[in-house]
Amino acid sequence: MDLENSYEVSRTVDFIRIRNYTKVVLQFPDELLKDSASVCKALRRELGKSVRVYVMADTAYNSCCVDEIGASHVGAECVVHYGHACMSPTSNLPALFVFGKALLDVSACAEGLRAFLSTTEKTILVLYGLEYAHAIQDLQEALTEVTVSPNGNSNVQYAEVACLFIDPPENNNSKHEISDHGDDSKGLQYHFCKREDFSCKYHLGGLNWSIPADRKMEDYDICWIGNDNSAFANIVLTFNNSEIVRYDADENKMVKDVSHLKRVLKCRYFLVEKAKDANIVGILVGTLGVAGYLHIIQQLKELIEGAGKKSYTLVMGRPGSHKLANFPECEVFVYVSCAQTALLDSKDFLAPVITPFEAMLAFTKGRQWTGEYLLDFQDLISSTQPAVVTKQGNELEEEEEARFSFIKGGYVEDTATSQENGEVDDSTSALVKATEKAMTLKSQDTDAVLYKGSAKSGSEYFSARSYQGLNPDYENPLPQSYVIGRKGRASGYKDEIEKPESDPAV
Repeated sequence: MDLENSYEVSRTVDFIRIRNYTKVVLQFPDELLKDSASVCKALRRELGKSVRVYVMADTAYNSCCVDEIGASHVGAECVVHYGHACMSPTSNLPALFVFGKALLDVSACAEGLRAFLSTTEKTILVLYGLEYAHAIQDLQEALTEVTVSPNGNSNVQYAEVACLFIDPPENNNSKHEISDHGDDSKGLQYHFCKREDFSCKYHLGGLNWSIPADRKMEDYDICWIGNDNSAFANIVLTFNNSEIVRYDADENKMVKDVSHLKRVLKCRYFLVEKAKDANIVGILVGTLGVAGYLHIIQQLKELIEGAGKKSYTLVMGRPGSHKLANFPECEVFVYVSCAQTALLDSKDFLAPVITPFEAMLAFTKGRQWTGEYLLDFQDLISSTQPAVVTKQGNELEEEEEARFSFIKGGYVEDTATSQENGEVDDSTSALVKATEKAMTLKSQDTDAVLYKGSAKSGSEYFSARSYQGLNPDYENPLPQSYVIGRKGRASGYKDEIEKPESDPAV
């Protein structure tokens, strides 16, 4: 497959010319960086000298997201994103997506779908990686030819690509909209599931599909065409009650065992229970370009504060075990990022890393996991959690029942933040009071603070450490008198008493 066809040079040129862009940034992942110079030359040859084209690599966060921060360094007006994309909405810059055209054996894939169709009575929903979107039309025609049922391939439903480009919202405080590649200028609202009168429309991983309003996703079997990557993990975890198979395009075979991904749910539930016992929470900012990230961070701060816990916001690019080890006081981290990079394997970290949805489960009083799972924080921004009520129908306010901790193996009481006499201290005075309180805790057991999680804030944890840095507050402010050190060599200092020589042996 030639380069201009694979990277859709003509479509990119038309997009830039129609919108009259003069500064364009090409974002390549590491595996496609080898073709960046050739693609850049092809675009410059078609666009001329009036358009400046830049190549961007080594993104600050994740290659699947549009790197608006890196593009803003050259004052770019548009980003052309190549390769695998999570299709997260942008905040400030428009983005054109070129997914590439991965090879797919259409006849072998159609035969695998036909064999899977003969083993189930449910409708098969075909989802796929965006790099295989170019071959879906040929797959539909091929499946029609090999299907032996009298109704043709009526039991197979195909998802569609949501969009080929994304425009930022005119007002960042409003609901974000994704521009459709058709003639509809209104675009598509960014919702995972939007219920209407006669149908339910789903949007996930850059794909759109709809089902009748009287049916559920459990009534469908899902066939994924593509690799076992983060996009496929998002599908398996979100629709964990559906039967899912995967067609491996590299080996041309159908893989039915996806239990390794469904076991991830058990591990994630363990992390939720562990987060409930945490007193200090770190919010990791894993994106600076996905629309709505500031809203979800503020919502998490309010949620954590309402649960009686202390939160700290950390911006560090791509998180790693060596980076998070600099914050040992944080007992759990909440990672705010796109849906396809939200799951971090935290087995090498000192503290677990959870998603915003898992934080909602852990820090919301009385909320229990019902089996649903969301990786995209877009649907969590506008979600309002119902108040916890008692059996008599009254809202649970002052009286809090003890919670059973599966980690500690007993009942614990969560300490909630209280405001005396309805007065709220400003941030400066509250910080001073918290610091003074922490520095006066001299008699407290340091092991309980450092290792048993009894610290309520970073200052309390810091005060219990043996090394506290260059601290000007000493118990004895008077300088100590200097002491003259030893002189001589280590084998025999001058102030040491010389040993008497022993008599020679006779």
